[in-house]
Amino acid sequence: MSPDNHRPTSELPPSPASPAEDVGDGVATDGERAPPGTVLFEIAWEACNQVGGIYQVLKSKAPAMVERWGNRYCLVGPYVESKAALEFEPRAPTGLLGAIVRDAAEEGLRLHHGRWIVPGRPRILLVEHAPDRSRLNRLKRELWEHHALPSPPSDAMVDGVIAFADAVRRVLRIACRHWRSVDARTKADRRVLAHFHEWMGGLAVPMVRRESLPVATVFTTHATLLGRYLASNDERFYERLGSYDHASEAARYAITPQHAMERACAHGAHVLSTVSPITGEECAALLGRKPDMLLPNGLDVQQYNVGHEFQTFHAQFKERINRFVMGHFFPSYSFDLDRTLYFFTSGRFEPRNKGFDVCLEAMARLNAMLRGAELGVTVVFFIVTRQPTKSLHPKVLEQRGVLRELRQVCDRITMDVGEQLFRRAAMGERVKLDELIDEYWTLRLRRTQQAMRNAQLPMVVTHLVEDDAGDPVLNQIRQLWMFNRADDPVKVVYHPDFISPTNPLWGIEYEQFVRGCHLGVFPSAYEPWGYTPLECVAMGVPAVTSDLAGFGRYVAETLPDHAEWGLNVLARRGRSFHDAAASLAQRLFEFCGMDRRARIALRNAVERRSWEFDWSRLGRAYDWTHDLALARAGAERGSS
Repeated sequence: MSPDNHRPTSELPPSPASPAEDVGDGVATDGERAPPGTVLFEIAWEACNQVGGIYQVLKSKAPAMVERWGNRYCLVGPYVESKAALEFEPRAPTGLLGAIVRDAAEEGLRLHHGRWIVPGRPRILLVEHAPDRSRLNRLKRELWEHHALPSPPSDAMVDGVIAFADAVRRVLRIACRHWRSVDARTKADRRVLAHFHEWMGGLAVPMVRRESLPVATVFTTHATLLGRYLASNDERFYERLGSYDHASEAARYAITPQHAMERACAHGAHVLSTVSPITGEECAALLGRKPDMLLPNGLDVQQYNVGHEFQTFHAQFKERINRFVMGHFFPSYSFDLDRTLYFFTSGRFEPRNKGFDVCLEAMARLNAMLRGAELGVTVVFFIVTRQPTKSLHPKVLEQRGVLRELRQVCDRITMDVGEQLFRRAAMGERVKLDELIDEYWTLRLRRTQQAMRNAQLPMVVTHLVEDDAGDPVLNQIRQLWMFNRADDPVKVVYHPDFISPTNPLWGIEYEQFVRGCHLGVFPSAYEPWGYTPLECVAMGVPAVTSDLAGFGRYVAETLPDHAEWGLNVLARRGRSFHDAAASLAQRLFEFCGMDRRARIALRNAVERRSWEFDWSRLGRAYDWTHDLALARAGAERGSS
């Protein structure tokens, strides 16, 4: 499926602008391309409920959706009290949404209306969807009788999805009842459009179609559920994709109900969409339907844009990483921080899918290459993910505390010496600096330096991992003998927790950590899209992705000069693990050979091209998808 398949123009109706229509919550505005007389509900399990990458899609896309649709756009998600307390601003609903909230309450369904506190401040309905047991049993029986969809007897996640789907169906039913068939002012048809994300948010699709509600439906799968399981356990996943028996494979992984629900969503929607050509192959093979549209994921690049300051920010936050490195490595030995490069990878703990294994193999090869080339360059490679841990490693905390003490002692000496030096220099005296330092501070400095010394090698992991012996990342580090020896040009830091301002090792945001690094490395083996390299690009940081990632495939097909401006796409499809690792190591070695001026030029090039991935450009595919759904739904109603 090529990028040209984004927009099947033969089915698209014209989209003229229309006067603003009040569907509630203040004065409505209208985007220039929003179809007249149409309201759009975007339904997702991750709306105001961060679980994975879809949250980022919805959040970053919100300004573009609000700009186009104005008040005729509303997100729908599950009400999770702890998440809503942070990100939800309640508002009294009016107009259409006021009617929906009121009628839903009369039916015993409680909805929370307000604004999602993200850029664009989109309107959102959060659904309290926990049903009583009798209603849930009835819903399960209907799913089986009407759609042949089985339900596990006691699965909290599936039960929640079923209840949420029922609540969404009721919301859409009420919306159709109140949204009149014809607009008296414009004579345009009043239409309801619903865009569902993933099977957790999309199970309402077969329910809506069964009830023959006049709703145009779009279903987007960001990754097939069965595909995730297969890719994690089969290194030849893409080679064998066309030969799997989807039903027997779903049974093997005990996900038959979830897989069946996902297939029902895909087949029931007027338009099936996915995020990349490579995920489109999954849909055709595992869901039995080829996607109608591709919806590549973008970013609100303006949110990351800091103008010419991005180079300054790189230097500023690199210094914060320097501080970490000093505390972690310098008690054992030191190296030149001005000739040190910071590489990193990050993501969910799926070591093979995310390419952590290829990264480590490539780093071991790079270690040997740098040692032989004697470039005088040190590489510190960070693996940032989340694993169950007992605590931060006590030794890491101790070293961090001693480094903080050393900083304070040096600051105090500098302050005292600076004042004395200034006064005596102004008097014209010849000054010996050693005479200016108080004996107390001299002794304290030496004691603190001594306290920093550590005869052991720097640790490869910052935390006490719960399953240290069974952790695949730690085991591969051990297998490769990457123990951070003094003569190793490549050092490894495995950080099994998120980087945040509350993390005592960092005290900075993850975004600031990224800005301080020199290169992001994400050679995924399975990645339906992949936001991590895209986030690097938005912040002017060069990155490596792979042709098995949706983002990498999109870049390779649409931006042939990508390698020239700092975005490398590693070829992994049809190649062995060791071939891919060798190729990655060579690219990293070439990066290590760049001087500072060349790296600055590369960051400038990356930052300039980041706008290629802004929602103002990529969001058009959503517009075409919505137009196609409305056209198909209209044709369906006309034929009936």
